[in-house]
Amino acid sequence: MRHRLFDMHCHLDFDADPRALADGLAACGTGAFSTTVTPAGFDRAARLLAPCPNVCVGAGLHPWWVEEGPAGEAAVERAVANAAASRYVGEVGLDFGLKHVATRGAQVAAFDRIAAACAAEGGKVLSIHAVRSAGTVLDVLERYGVLVGSACILHWFSGTSDELQRAAKLGCFFSVGPHMLASKRGRAYAQAIPRDRLLLETDEPPEAGPVVPAGEFARLLEGALDEIARLRREDPEALAERIAHTSRDLLGR
Repeated sequence: MRHRLFDMHCHLDFDADPRALADGLAACGTGAFSTTVTPAGFDRAARLLAPCPNVCVGAGLHPWWVEEGPAGEAAVERAVANAAASRYVGEVGLDFGLKHVATRGAQVAAFDRIAAACAAEGGKVLSIHAVRSAGTVLDVLERYGVLVGSACILHWFSGTSDELQRAAKLGCFFSVGPHMLASKRGRAYAQAIPRDRLLLETDEPPEAGPVVPAGEFARLLEGALDEIARLRREDPEALAERIAHTSRDLLGR
C-alpha cells in the first residue's frame, strides 16, 4: 500500500464474517470506524470485532431504523445507553428525505437523547447521517454542547453550501468517499472542506449480504484519495499523510 488508509464510515457488521473482513483490512494497511445501525447490530459487532486493533466500532441507531411507538422506544433506550457507554457513536442522525420524513418527530426525539448522552459523558467520536436535515442536526449538536469535547463527523455530506460552512466553523469533520464524489455538488464540497477536517470513507458494504473483499475497500479509498487530491490540486502523498494523521487522532491509533 502507498499509504496508511482509514475508512471512517463503513459497516463491517453487514458482512457474514466481520472478523475476517477486519483482518483483511489490516493486511491491506487499513483502519476502520465501523458504524452500526441498530443496538443489536452494535452488540454483535462489538463482540466480534473486539480482537481487531485496526477497527473501532460505533454504537448506532440509524434514522431509517427509528420507529414510532413502544418498539421504537425500546430501541432508543438501548441506543442511548450504548452511546453513553461507548467512545465511538454512529451511525446516528436524521433523514428528512421523502422515504423517511414521516418519522421526523421520532427521529429528532431519538437524536436529542443520544446527543444529550454524548454531551454528558464527553470525549466521543460520532459519525452522523444528515440527509435534508443538516441544519437540524447542527442545531441539536449545538443545543446539547456535543461539539464541546467531542468530534462530530458528517458522513457523505449533502446539505447546502451554507450548512457546510456552518458545520466547518463549528469544527465538524467530513468523511468523503466514492458515493459523494459521484455528484457535482459532492466534488465541489470535497474542494471546500478544510484540509484538517477531511476524512475518507466507503460506506461499504451497502447492506447485509453482499461480500465486499478487503482489497476493494482499499481500492475505493485510494480512488477517492486520488480524486480529492486532483480536485484540490494537492500532492496525493501529502494529502494522504494529512488525512491519515487526522484519522489516527480521532481513532486513538
